[in-house]
Formats: sequence, structure tokens, C-alpha cells
Amino acid sequence: MVDVLKGQARLPAEVGPYLDPVHRTEVIGLWESVFGYEADHNTPALAIDRKVAVQDGLFFVATLRKRVVGTTLAGYDGHRGWLYAVAVDPANRMNGIGTILVRHAERRLVELGCMKINLQILSSNASVAAFYRSLGYAVEPRISMGKRIPSNIPGA
Repeated sequence: MVDVLKGQARLPAEVGPYLDPVHRTEVIGLWESVFGYEADHNTPALAIDRKVAVQDGLFFVATLRKRVVGTTLAGYDGHRGWLYAVAVDPANRMNGIGTILVRHAERRLVELGCMKINLQILSSNASVAAFYRSLGYAVEPRISMGKRIPSNIPGA
């Protein structure tokens, strides 16, 4: 259990592995609220199903009073680690849950031998950029490119 501060009140938050189906409905709701997915390859149910199938132990939830208030989805390919989706319920932001989730994922990636962790954020999201800077991340001179594979996206 980790204690985080929100104002003067102490809120006990726990970070642990994602458990499907225990956390599924709450994680889907959180991601829909935080990320507002529009692309079919990013639908929460599909992302969860694909991540659970990999069974890499890099999907974590933060719970507060047995309710999911945050998640982090990480990955490691043996060369680089990635933070794919860090989400904190808006009602529980600014109390350390995001930091706890990122640090938890970082520790796990380091244990796996990871030497560098990457992440991507929308260039328009200044508050998220500031959050990651406060945790030691920096903007790198890179161009992010992607390619969707429609044959692997249900309904595409």
C-alpha cells in the first residue's frame, strides 16, 4: 500500500497488477473518460484484450477504496521500454497517483533490464508534458511515425 497526499488528507492507494475481469469494466470507463478514444484500434476493450493476451505483467492499476482510480500500461521488447497509457481519474489527480503508477512501471521495466523508457503524448497536451518532465523525461528530437494494420483491427 502506498500513501499519497491530497491537500491535507491522506488517501491510501494501492498499485498492483491488472486483473481481468475484476478491473475490466472500471478500466474501460476510466480510459473512455480520460482518453476519449476515436480510433477503432484504440478502443479500450480491444487494447485490454491484446495486452492481456501478451501476459507480460506490465499492466497496472491503482485502486483507492477498492475502486480503480488509475492505470499504466507499459511494454518492453528487450531493447526499450514504453509507457503506453497512463491514466488517472480526473477527480483523483494532483495527489500523486500518476507519479506512483509511473514509478511502479519504471521499477518493473528496470528489473527486466530496460535501459531506456520512451513515451508519446499529444503535442497539444502541455500539462501532461509538464508532468513527465517533473519525473525526469525530456522531449527528444525524434519524429513519431505509425502505421495502422486494418486486417488486425476488428471492424476496420
